[in-house]
Amino acid sequence: MSRLVMKFGGTSVADLERIRRVARLVAAEVESGKQVAVVVSAMAGKTNELVAWTDGAGAAAQGIPESDDEYDVVVASGEQVTAGLLSMTLRNMGLRARSWLGWQIPIITDEAHGKARIDEIPPEKLAAALDGGEVAVIAGFQGVDRQGRIATLGRGGSDTSAVAIAAALEAACDIYTDVDGVYTTDPRIEAKARRLAKISYEEMLEMASLGAKVLQTRSVELAMAYKVPVRVLSSFVEPGEATGAGTIVCDEEEIVEKRIVSGVAYSRDEAKISLFGLPDHPGVSKEIFGRLADANVNVDMIVQSHARTADTANMEFTVGKRDAARAVEIVRAAQQEIGFDDVHVDEEVAKVSVIGVGMRSHAGVAKTMFGALAEKGVNIQVISTSEIKISVLIDAAYTELAVRALHAAYGLDQL
Repeated sequence: MSRLVMKFGGTSVADLERIRRVARLVAAEVESGKQVAVVVSAMAGKTNELVAWTDGAGAAAQGIPESDDEYDVVVASGEQVTAGLLSMTLRNMGLRARSWLGWQIPIITDEAHGKARIDEIPPEKLAAALDGGEVAVIAGFQGVDRQGRIATLGRGGSDTSAVAIAAALEAACDIYTDVDGVYTTDPRIEAKARRLAKISYEEMLEMASLGAKVLQTRSVELAMAYKVPVRVLSSFVEPGEATGAGTIVCDEEEIVEKRIVSGVAYSRDEAKISLFGLPDHPGVSKEIFGRLADANVNVDMIVQSHARTADTANMEFTVGKRDAARAVEIVRAAQQEIGFDDVHVDEEVAKVSVIGVGMRSHAGVAKTMFGALAEKGVNIQVISTSEIKISVLIDAAYTELAVRALHAAYGLDQL
């Protein structure tokens, strides 16, 4: 008997009526003969409310460890509510179901509270429940560290929970969300965006890391590493209404016709930090980024240029907005030791990216991108590239204009 992990996001379980629709979708898969595990997010808006409460509680006093572990205790409760409600609804429909929290499976994580990574998931308990004909309804976004403390996986972490559980159970994974697949760009910005029937793991990984909200980055990494078959589907349908729809995330070899560019992604969750008057000698970058890494601050785009003063340089790099204040605090604390002149933070920036496996074998992708942005008067502040993507940092006010211009420039509205 085949196994299937179904994952439902916050908008899919936003109220009791939507939870009932989810239950009907789950019941249809059970009736088709599958063993089903379901991973759920918190109800839409609930996590934000819980995070606001933790912010309102304030920071720990000087000399007391930060409260990241207690933050996890609070914000993980949203998924617990949804798991219980869906299990009750399935039981009301005559199905055997029970809820599972991260510590009960257990989903074992490291101790990076607020953005923990899954270390392992012993599958025995879940597999036994499924073999016994039970629907396992699992609270996503959460696990337990080796000290027995609840740990959450970061925003979008329920996707990661679902793929990791699918890998442990050797199951397929269907991700249900508020859109009916992966699009060439955000349809809310570009009405001509097209749904992709298939997208490679690598392209999806880049799109997720560069701002596309469909799947969380870590979930795609896991799917690619363990070859988990993933489909992205809409939860706003009744069973049987959208057969064959959605987007399949798969190996590049499974995509017959390679596109040069598959999508345009953007992120407004960026802050640019500029360091002026850095000593221009070996070891300075190691000192700066080592300190940031030790504090679990993720750095993305980096550019260094010579300053006007001899033997000095200026450096710009980007971090997530949530980490901006902490990053500035960290580099300021090292100002005397490193010897730079000043630091400045700009949160009015956005990152816009084009992604496609076809870039490997086609020239002129960057030329098209820079030409399209120049034609619209969009100034580029920072550029970064990889084998299958080009990202630029721009003024946040031009985000939508840039996305539409690039979508048209690569003919994505013609797919």
